[in-house]
Amino acid sequence: MTGSTAGPMTTPTPPTPTVGVLLRQWRGHRRRSQMDLALDVGVSTRHLSFIETGRANPSAEVVLALAEGLDVPLRERNHLLLAAGYAPRYEETPLDAPAMARARDAVQRILDAHDPYPGVVLDRRWDVVAANAGALALIDGVAPELAAPTLNVFRVSLHPDGLAARTRNFEEWGSYLVWQLERQLALSGDESLAALLEEVRTYPNVAALPRRTPESDPALVLTVDIADPDLSFFTTLTTFGTPRDITLDELMIELFYPADDATARHLGRQGIAARSAET
Repeated sequence: MTGSTAGPMTTPTPPTPTVGVLLRQWRGHRRRSQMDLALDVGVSTRHLSFIETGRANPSAEVVLALAEGLDVPLRERNHLLLAAGYAPRYEETPLDAPAMARARDAVQRILDAHDPYPGVVLDRRWDVVAANAGALALIDGVAPELAAPTLNVFRVSLHPDGLAARTRNFEEWGSYLVWQLERQLALSGDESLAALLEEVRTYPNVAALPRRTPESDPALVLTVDIADPDLSFFTTLTTFGTPRDITLDELMIELFYPADDATARHLGRQGIAARSAET
């Protein structure tokens, strides 16, 4: 009787989703019915149903029209095209490439003009791509490991050794940030955001936060204990209009504005001191 040695076990590779499956997932993310989307895009409900079930092969133009109707990010539109058997249409140009010089200049002008008020440039994961002096002052003294390998707004704001320890209204602000992270995940379907959400939920201070709904306050204020008196901010998010490049499509500029006179006066004095030191 002869024996045999079993080879190493392999994990089967999950099948690649079809374009129909991906479109149905995005339609679910956006809470759109087939009829609603079909009317919006200009295809028949029957044809859309056939695409989602794999009974019809959409043209590249139809794929892009459906993606536009579902407000799918450019990165994911490339995935839809590939799943349908077509070449990607959108390039991803590094921000430091020569072709991005005008975009970089525009972003830097915004950050410089906003200083000494904090301002940061973010990518799709909310990693900080660039920051002005006001923003760096805001995070001065947080645990250095929170900036490695990259500084992430959600991580540094929610971690117990980050800005959370200095946030006077952390229950409100932290709950808002968790809701915002959940919202960004729902909008983008980005796996890195899913991993980040899972991570921050393990923080004990985040686990203790109450559930927040977006209707609870129209313009939430961040109050931090980094000066005397405490500094209070509200923020805005700015994006590029009609981007055709993945990098620009995913880029955001978050600007912090004083929410009270005391904060404005304090930052104004900082700005005067910084300009005096430069001369």
